[in-house]
Amino acid sequence: MNKKNSCFQKLVLSLLTGCLLISSCGNPAASSSQSSTPAQSQNGIGGQPALSQTPLPTRTTYSPGELVDYNAQSGDTLPSLAARFNTTIDEILQANPQIPRDATTMPPGMPMKMPIYYVALWASPFQILPDHAFVESPTSIGFNTAAFLESQPGWLKNYRVYASGEWRSGAEMVDYISMNYSLNPRLLLAVMEYQGGALTAPVAPVSRNILGIKRPFWETPYLQLVLAANFLNNGYYGWRAGNLVEFEDVKGILIRPDPWQNAASAGLYFYYSKMFSGEQYMLATGPGGLIQTYEKFFGNPWNDSFVLIPGSLQQPEFTLPFPNNQTWSYTGGPHTGWGSGEPFAAVDFAPPAEKSGCVPPGKDNFATAMASGLIVRSGIDGVALDLDKDGDERTGWVIYYLHLAEDQRIPLGTEVQVGQFIGYPSCAGGHATGTHVHIARKYNGEWIVADSAIPFQMSGWVTHNGGKVYLGTLTKGNQTVIACDCSSAFSSISSDSP
Repeated sequence: MNKKNSCFQKLVLSLLTGCLLISSCGNPAASSSQSSTPAQSQNGIGGQPALSQTPLPTRTTYSPGELVDYNAQSGDTLPSLAARFNTTIDEILQANPQIPRDATTMPPGMPMKMPIYYVALWASPFQILPDHAFVESPTSIGFNTAAFLESQPGWLKNYRVYASGEWRSGAEMVDYISMNYSLNPRLLLAVMEYQGGALTAPVAPVSRNILGIKRPFWETPYLQLVLAANFLNNGYYGWRAGNLVEFEDVKGILIRPDPWQNAASAGLYFYYSKMFSGEQYMLATGPGGLIQTYEKFFGNPWNDSFVLIPGSLQQPEFTLPFPNNQTWSYTGGPHTGWGSGEPFAAVDFAPPAEKSGCVPPGKDNFATAMASGLIVRSGIDGVALDLDKDGDERTGWVIYYLHLAEDQRIPLGTEVQVGQFIGYPSCAGGHATGTHVHIARKYNGEWIVADSAIPFQMSGWVTHNGGKVYLGTLTKGNQTVIACDCSSAFSSISSDSP
């Protein structure tokens, strides 16, 4: 490690050992504009009284390249910061010589000088929710959705839905979506209460689209929440990756999140743009909107200073997900971990086969453990390999496998070593047009984007995005494998020998 990296590592450790008076330890939007009490008006959402509020402050204009103060937030990377502040990685490094060029995640709380290039119409700087309260992180451990719903008078506790092959209660529905999308169940409950009175209204709204998301045949509370979860993740991970710096609301009004925003707040700004505009949008994303509902039932999430993504995060060593001395096909470049769109956290591999489609693989063509760990989930919706072996999918590094056949799939609670059998690739679980295994990573419940400052590496192969979803490459030295569902010679990849 060179001297610059060593200094940066020491800075990371010093910042993580104590809670500084910055955004990671309290609501950074807790200013005089937030402390005022909004007045009630007549038109509400989902049984909630609508509130008028004092307009929140906006950013001033800046001279091109002007240096502004910024405290790094959980999960920040140089590429995403450059996109948000409309600058370049080189300019950020020049202004912050303490940061090495190969830095992964910034240490939360680290003071930075950010070269900024002003863009008109930056939105409110109000931060709605911390990241740890958005994803299904360690801060959700101990929360019992069923017990909480039972204590509330709302209609959701009596709701029933048939989903993924079984009947589920309202609580089970929330937990099911929370697990698959890795979203905090408290957030999902707050969304359903704010827009649909799910916790307080004894009867569900007459409208089938309780969240206001209009899509044919997606009108039930369950499917509305599935759509909501997908939009929430699209916004969160789009901001995290630096791919989503502007979007339009339902009336075509351009929204550019404030560059100082955190990923969770940007995700909520994006989510509410899918159904609201004007005053309703400002209300939902302001101090009297969703966050007020959240705090009513779950307290102030900013009081918990948990660091979701620490500074200088590194992926552990992973192997390719199939046996040594075999050649498989790289059939899917970076694409969603679950759902559609962001996060582009997953890649696909297919075993050798004489014909395409959903055909059983050979008995020796099975998926393997990419690292040692403990199986903490095993079912049609995926297998989760917990690397810290604490038995909880919400903590530390987790490798997620999808499309493993039910027959001989590794059982829950099994401790495995790297290279051991996990299951047979198939078309089971989710959408699949051919036999394959889908692989993704999570850390503390957050999906880790495949092509990022923390690249998805397997046996030395590094993942890269392509021109569109499912395309891309794997590179190792001067070797390149090109993702293609055609299983051509260019997509073939061989696992290293021991």
